[in-house]
Amino acid sequence: MLSAAQRVRRSADFAATIRGGRRAGRGTVVVHMLLEEPVQASTARAGFVVSKAVGNAVVRNRVRRRLRHLVRPHLDDLPGGTLLVVRALPPAAEASYETLGTDLASALTAARRPRRPR
Repeated sequence: MLSAAQRVRRSADFAATIRGGRRAGRGTVVVHMLLEEPVQASTARAGFVVSKAVGNAVVRNRVRRRLRHLVRPHLDDLPGGTLLVVRALPPAAEASYETLGTDLASALTAARRPRRPR
């Protein structure tokens, strides 16, 4: 379980992260990351979006629990004040724990990579 200080809870924070953050998708997840001004007292925070397209309530909660457990170690690596929203895609319902972990790590790496000039 993530502590209250590590969770994105307000819909305004979710919306700002999805609209203004960097996005990286993989087979089972899409990661939205908003790098705000570093705040020394603040930690990185994460939120999860698992829609009904993923499955029924039991499946959605299982996917959310797995993602929460996988995100926890990555939050320590992110700068303070970072907002992270992880959106599960329908294939996440059938994906193994290892596949979710690989896709999440890959998406986080891609979202943190500096943008190339066009």
